[in-house]
Amino acid sequence: MKTTLSWLKEYVDIDMSAHELAHILTMTGLEVEGMEPVGRFLDDIIVGKIEEVRPHPRAERLSICTVDAGSQKVKVACGAPNVAPGVLAPLILPAGRLPNGTLIEEIRIRGELSTGMLLAEDEIGLTDDHSGIMMLDPGPAPGERLTAVLGFPDWVFDIAITPNRPDCASVIGIAREIAVATGRTLRIPDAHMDETGPPIQELTSVTILDPEACPRYAAGVIQEVTPGPSPFWMRYRLHHSEVRSINNLVDVTNYVMLEMGQPLHAFDYDRLRENRIVVRRAREGESFTTLDGQTRTMSRENLMICDGQRPVALAGIMGGLNSEIFANTRHVLIESACFDPVTIRRGSKRLGLSTEASYRFERGADIGGAGLALKRALSLMSRLSGGKVAKGLIDNYPRPWTPPHIRFRTEHANRILGASLSQTAVKGFLEALGMDVRQTDDHELMVLPPSFRVDISREVDLIEEVARCYGFDRIPLTYPTIRPSEQGDAAEVFFHEQVGSIMTGLGFSEVITYSFISSDAVDVLRADKESPIRSVVRLMNPLTIDQSVLRTSLIPGLMAAVKTNVAHDQKGLRLFEWGKTFFQKAGDQLPLETIWIAAVMAGRFQEKTWYQEERKCDYYDIKGAAEALLNGIGLNDMRFQKEEAHPGYDREVFAGIYCAERRIGRIGRIDSDVMAAYDLKDEDAYLFELDIASILTLLSRTTQFQPFPRFPAVLRDLSLIVDRQIESARILDIIRREGGDFLESVRIFDLYEGKKLGTSQKAIAFRICYRSAHETLEGEQVNRLHEAIIEKIHQETGGRLREG
Repeated sequence: MKTTLSWLKEYVDIDMSAHELAHILTMTGLEVEGMEPVGRFLDDIIVGKIEEVRPHPRAERLSICTVDAGSQKVKVACGAPNVAPGVLAPLILPAGRLPNGTLIEEIRIRGELSTGMLLAEDEIGLTDDHSGIMMLDPGPAPGERLTAVLGFPDWVFDIAITPNRPDCASVIGIAREIAVATGRTLRIPDAHMDETGPPIQELTSVTILDPEACPRYAAGVIQEVTPGPSPFWMRYRLHHSEVRSINNLVDVTNYVMLEMGQPLHAFDYDRLRENRIVVRRAREGESFTTLDGQTRTMSRENLMICDGQRPVALAGIMGGLNSEIFANTRHVLIESACFDPVTIRRGSKRLGLSTEASYRFERGADIGGAGLALKRALSLMSRLSGGKVAKGLIDNYPRPWTPPHIRFRTEHANRILGASLSQTAVKGFLEALGMDVRQTDDHELMVLPPSFRVDISREVDLIEEVARCYGFDRIPLTYPTIRPSEQGDAAEVFFHEQVGSIMTGLGFSEVITYSFISSDAVDVLRADKESPIRSVVRLMNPLTIDQSVLRTSLIPGLMAAVKTNVAHDQKGLRLFEWGKTFFQKAGDQLPLETIWIAAVMAGRFQEKTWYQEERKCDYYDIKGAAEALLNGIGLNDMRFQKEEAHPGYDREVFAGIYCAERRIGRIGRIDSDVMAAYDLKDEDAYLFELDIASILTLLSRTTQFQPFPRFPAVLRDLSLIVDRQIESARILDIIRREGGDFLESVRIFDLYEGKKLGTSQKAIAFRICYRSAHETLEGEQVNRLHEAIIEKIHQETGGRLREG
């Protein structure tokens, strides 16, 4: 919600700085997210009075204006269509600067000297209007500074409104909070109007066919209006609230919505067939063209405003083209209604159409304020358009709202807040918020909240209001009594932090994706009908089709993140996510939840520099990341075993990850069809997934110090020729098994596949480290062990020593 300081001052006295006010608002729960000054750098602009206008002799579209600048009279060339004798307008003389920094100079335009510039509103930074020069109201003297005339500088506040406070989605709502915080009086704007038209019952009627969806509908009629531009003060406030000015009739409805929080809609009365209003549910498949020119298909979830024959507005969301205000509108019917929040929210989400009106109705509009807002709109419209207001209003209000009666216990509130407030102070806070407070005894109050506070229904809501008014910063700091528990924190809590630290150290960035995915995401992964990842849990009331089921894999979320980043020209991606997957269990309403960590690498692995070439990531890069992570958490004895690919992976590049003969995850390249489905057909992505529950069962509960070795190591290199089908992990297992306690480590340091060995063989070189914890190993002892390992490898794999 954006509003200006000058607008707030119309309803409450404010004598503090803008920054002090921002702090007060934030402390009351209305966080000021931003502040922007308006009307700065206007010191060089003065009021000029046009005395004479004559055509430019050599430019058809220009005029030469004689302008009284107070201390002098100047000639100014101007192309605005609204220049006329007697008009007061902003003027800047040579050597002055515009707010954007432009320096004004005396120049000749087609032979005519122009000494200064008459300014439009957008050139001063006040609105976006550039249709002509800004026309000031009569009164200021020529030469007077514009800042003094318009009351600048001003400030625009950008205020975050929480979903439970729709009453603050209005200028009066914010002003009310200021009044409570500062002890000032709130001023409600005048809604007086002269009803000089015929009785409204002779002009129209309102019929509500669904009172649950529309509990109140009020309407007023104004005749013989003259559409035209709105005055500057209204356009200025609308502009800085990010609402586009259209004309004086439509602007009034938007202005009152921002002012009082009540969405309104203006219909061209003559375009309403039978000149009446009917509120009903849409018929299934019914089409309707909204004000944005889009023809939409309705369902029973949509509530429609109709005339005697057809729909004319989408209730609470947007009006229709067939009844909009236009240049020849003469008579207007104004709607001020209250709609069921759930109905508006469902209709808005289904159509993908969100507006300022739906934003307010979805959170709960003030059902008791509909009549006052309607009167305010009729009053402003008659003042700005010269129309005649019909006598009376139509107010179809079948079941008037009654406030809840809430018991408030002062001692209970003090115990919760840790404060010691008197009942008198509490009563004053609540009454300042507009509540009806009745004292039942010395310790209790009966509180009736106003209709605009739809968020208050319980005693605890009132306690929160008391805390806000008293000041959160004034409540003393106390610590709750904490009883020690024999049950420790879940292991995965600390494990998550450890894993996150390792992954970020490896250059990965953590992402958090939605647990809700599209049901089509499983099809994209090409899962079989019997695959476990098809056991999805479906949501009963999803927000969108793309978030209709709970995820059974982290892959869809990660691939969507890869797609977004690639679209933003990110070349080398390393992303990981820690999250839950959910599987439907037969006969059980609660799904099976499992925690996984998944990491993906895509695109460039290293950039081209003077010392290295550019290289794309490959399987060994993601494998190295998985090994580094597992080593970092204390699992060293892992192996990667080729097996049938999991859904989403390439069948040729896939392996299961095992540790202590237990499967703990999977790794591989994402299938090309999956990449194409995410518009990534020109990219390769590699991914691993680890089951956190399986890993936790393998981790030691305690970390023990390993003493530094006392005796020297013996290194041996072993180069073998084996069949290409023999996996290196198989040879590593033999070396570790046969090496026993004397084997400290083994690693592969070379691999050769080339013409010298043919197409069926490969050469693998291992570096083996032998060491004893109790003695220095003799060379003969190491040789016997080394030869035994070679013999065992030959027996089980057929491998032989490589010569030369």
